[in-house]
Formats: sequence, C-alpha cells, structure tokens
Amino acid sequence: MAPPLFLERFGPVAGLPVLHYRLEFACLVRQAVRELRPDAIALELPATLGEPFRRALSRLPRISLISHPTDGGTAHLLVEPADPLAEAGRLALEANLPLYCIDLDLDSYPQHRDRLPDPYSITRIGPQAYYRAWCDAAADDAPCPEDLRRERAMAHQLQQLAQRHQRILFVCGMVHLQRVREQFFLPQAAALGRRQRDGVTVWNLHPDCCGEVLGEFPFLSAVYEYCRGPLPPVPEEKGNRLRTRFHALELIAGGREELPEERLMDNAIRRTAHQVCRADGLLDRQRIIYRLFNEAARHYRQETGDRLQPWQKRTFFRFVRNYALQEGMLQPDLYQLLVAARGCVDDNFAYALCRLAMSYPWQQESSDLATRSISAEELWGGRRLIRFRPRDKRRKGLGGLRRSREKRAGEWLEGFDTPAICSYPPEDLAIEAFGSFLKKKGSLLLSEELSRSEKFTTSLLDGIDLRETVRAVHEQAIYVREQVRAKGGVGSVVVIFDEDRDNRHPYCMTWLGEHDQESDMAFYAGDPAENVVGPGICRCEYGGFMLSYPPRRMQDVWQDPDYRFAESKAEVLLLAALDYSPERYVVYAAARPPRSIFRQQAARIGRTIIYLPLGSLSPVRLKKLRVLHILAGHDKRGIAKDYIW
Repeated sequence: MAPPLFLERFGPVAGLPVLHYRLEFACLVRQAVRELRPDAIALELPATLGEPFRRALSRLPRISLISHPTDGGTAHLLVEPADPLAEAGRLALEANLPLYCIDLDLDSYPQHRDRLPDPYSITRIGPQAYYRAWCDAAADDAPCPEDLRRERAMAHQLQQLAQRHQRILFVCGMVHLQRVREQFFLPQAAALGRRQRDGVTVWNLHPDCCGEVLGEFPFLSAVYEYCRGPLPPVPEEKGNRLRTRFHALELIAGGREELPEERLMDNAIRRTAHQVCRADGLLDRQRIIYRLFNEAARHYRQETGDRLQPWQKRTFFRFVRNYALQEGMLQPDLYQLLVAARGCVDDNFAYALCRLAMSYPWQQESSDLATRSISAEELWGGRRLIRFRPRDKRRKGLGGLRRSREKRAGEWLEGFDTPAICSYPPEDLAIEAFGSFLKKKGSLLLSEELSRSEKFTTSLLDGIDLRETVRAVHEQAIYVREQVRAKGGVGSVVVIFDEDRDNRHPYCMTWLGEHDQESDMAFYAGDPAENVVGPGICRCEYGGFMLSYPPRRMQDVWQDPDYRFAESKAEVLLLAALDYSPERYVVYAAARPPRSIFRQQAARIGRTIIYLPLGSLSPVRLKKLRVLHILAGHDKRGIAKDYIW
C-alpha cells in the first residue's frame, strides 16, 4: 500500500518537496498529479531553459543533455525519466497542462552538497515523516544569498500564477520549499535576472555515457519507464542464450534463432517491470535490485555455465547492505553493487551485472539531435572507477566474454565425424596436479594425526612442541614432538562436487591413461550433448571424479556388478578407489564424509579412507577444475583452444 501523499499547501499552491534525480520522488510526482488533478504545474527551473527543456521532454524516453555557457564555464542539465522535474514536465505535456519554469537564472551558483537521508526510506515511513525529519535536521543551516534570491523569485512567480489558476502543483527541491512558502505570503517584487540566454544546446546523450552519468543507473530508469505506462508483453526467448548452448538435435535442425544481446537485455528489463510494478505506481528500489541480481545470475550461468550458490547470494546482499550503511545509505548504488559482485562471486559475474545494469533500450547513437559524450567528472564533479578481469584473457576490453558462434547452421555438428572421444590435455594436467596435491595433503593430515607430544627427558625427538609447552606452562616443563610417518602412501583420490541423488549428472565414463604419467579416471558429469561449444567439442561439469595410478588397469566401474549396492554415483567412485588403490590410503574429498559401512569395507581389504572436507579446499581452484571438455577425436585438440575458455 502506498504511503499517504504529502503536499505543502499555501493558497492555491500545493508544493511537493523532492530530491532531484531520484526514482522514489518521480513516483511521488505521478501520485501527486493523479490525486491533486492540477490545472497548472510549476517547476524549479529557470524560464530561459523552458523551450529547450520542453524539447528534451518530447524526446523521452530518449535521454537528452541541455548545455549552456556561463561565466564560470559550461552548465549542464540532464533530462532523464526517473527525475521528478522531468516527470512533472512530461505529465504536463501529456495532459496538455500549462507548464511554467519559475526559477531565477543565475550565472554563478555555489557548489554545495546538502545532507539528505536515503530517499528509499520514503517507501517505509512515508514522504511527510521524511520531510519533517529533514526540516528538523536542517533547521540550523543558514541559506546562501543565491538561494534566497531564487526563492523570492519563485514566490513572486507563484503569486502571479495564483491569480490565474485554482490548483497549482509546485515541484521543487526539498531545500527550498519551506522558505518559498514563507515568502509567498509576503509582498514580492519581480526579481532582476537574466531574461534570455544564448548558446543553449540540446544534445542526444551518447549511449555509452548512460551508465556513468545518469542520476539513477540505466536499469532502474528503464524499469521505471516501462512501469509508468502500459506494461509491454514479455516475449518468450524460445531457448535463446547469451552464449551458444546447442543440443545435437537442435544443430541438425539448423540451430536456435539468435537474438541480439540488446534484445536479451531488454527482455530482462521487461520481466523485471512485470515483477515489481504495483497498482499504486510506486516502485520499491530493493525489489528492483533483487531482480537485477537474479537476472544477472541467469545471464552469468548462460554465459559461463557456472551456477551461483546460495551462500554467494547471501554474502552479496549482506555485503552491499553493510557497504551502503557505511556510506550513510539504506540501499547500494551501482558502484557498490559492482564491487560486491566482483568480491563475492567473480569478475565474470560483475561484468554480467554491469552489462545489464547499464542497459537502456531506447538510447541510440544516431538521433534527430547531435550526439554528445560527457563524463561524470564533467557533470557531477567526480567519478569512481572499477576494473573487470573476465576469465577469457585472449580478448581485451569489455567484449572479452563474447564466445565463438557458428558461421553457418550445422557447422559444429560436422565435427562429430568419429565415435572416438578424448580429453583436453591442459585440463588433464590440471587434474593430475590437483590429484598430487590431495595426496600430499592427505599424507600430511595423516602424519599430524599420528604425531605425539611428551615431556622432554633425554631426547628432543623432532623438536620442541611450542603449543603444548605454552599450554602446560604451569608445569614448568618442556614438551617435545615426535613426527610419526604413516606407513604406506596415498593411492587413489576421489573428489565429489555433487552426490547427484537427483541424476543431474547422467554422463558416466571410465577413461584410461594415455601414457605413463597419466592416471586412470572414472567420473560422472552433465550431458555433453547439451552444451556443444565448437566443432566436435562439448562442455560439461564434473559431478565427481576418481583418479588411480598407475594407468591402464581400470575396468568400467559403472558396469561392475560388485558396486551395485552403492546408493549413489559418489559411492561407486569410492568403492572403485578402494579396489584399484595400490597403496593403503585413499583420499576422499567431499562435502560430507562417507557412510560408516565404507570404512568397514575399507578395513576388510586393508585400506583406510582419509576424509577431506570440500570446504577446506580452495573454491576458486575447485571451480576451475570442475569444467570438463570432451573432444570428438584427437584431431580436435589442435583447434580446441579457439573454443575453450
């Protein structure tokens, strides 16, 4: 339910205090026009910019930039949908209401920043409580002389308008409204000021500047633009993806219809508008940010194949909440969102979020006006920079995530001209190195468990145990440590990313090592045919894998009748690791330890399971290792580097 509308009434004037370039106040303008039904609208803008401002309003939702020279340089005015002044003027033009710009045109105006609370609080406490709280906080602030001149001029203009209109909606900054109201009831003379200004130019804003200079980041403005009118339909994408994700049968049918990236971004904005739009016209910034995150996560998975985990989502929103509170705000801005995305997930997700947050469907470089680029430093007096380092390092710039696509329908299907399959050697090296690392880590953990400490008597053994000595300092004794080396080494290694009790990874395979430096391997993964990324090249993700050295000893573990009592694919791999391990110890890395029956089974055949929690290993390294590419023939190894990222 929308909070009650607050209007400061004096005479026939209803004053609406606003903060410029804020989504919440643009929504309040629409609510005020709907409830008040004014016969005229007055704005806190100088009359010298009236005609250029109307020209810019007629172009909305295309964003315009109004520039004019001043004594101190060049002044700029941005006309965007989520600005309350632009929304008030736009509604006046749509309803054929008289629109008056009543501010005083000054050549010089001091740059100062008012202390204003986060406008998002209006959606919780209402505009009246927000305005009263601000008035109490700013009661001791003395206005500058330029503000007093402007406020007297606006009060005089409102006195003149009050003689011709019965209901006037006056939209002005929260800083000025109370003093304008006081001056309205005092006799005012016409203010001396500039009546005409030369050199005023209306520009079309370059689309590449939108993400940097808009008061509200483009995704918010685009959602607001869709919500202010009849909601457009959300077209079905019919399987379109940001990257090529072809099933083999779809390749035979000529592939999927490709949509341009701008259309896919527009569809995400439309879906968000349908989710957040309310009957009262007010928008909740928090819900829009939540939808932005979900849409970016959707694009991120389609682009990279990686799925965001619930803990990453929780960490992201906790981080942006705390970051916003550190800056004195309730909701984060775009910079804070991007910093959180890069820190809590990775650079690829931050890029996907940035690309969607900066999407504004209507802004084009070609226009009826001359196009101009402008930086945040020129417009707002400062900027903050952030850099992304996408996973694909072969291409430079922000286009680094654009993957190779088919030049003609069915081209990649021609790569499956042989039933033989093989792996991608760089991934094999990474897996073997990780297996060796787990063996060393398992041996170290086992040695730690077998080591013992005792009081120093005649021998220092393997050195002084400082921890135990400090712990028993009251005994005034020195403890020494004996490192006991475990008998036997680590043979097989099992890594389980997902136990897959829901059969999300149906592809089960046993591979034999191609040479003496490579282990035999058994694994289960996603269906390779669901993700063809090149001619004869498929991409999938491990659910789990098992390594056993020396090579060329392993039979097909997935058809072995001895493993039928296993309840999951992970248990099949563990049983195979116990059977094929030439050493006494087997490392098992998973989110949960194996059932006790497997420790008993291992003891019967003289084996011991060393359990490593998956959380104790580097999540970044695990994420890289989980990606698997399957090639249709050894000849694909020569071209695989052009399609694998």
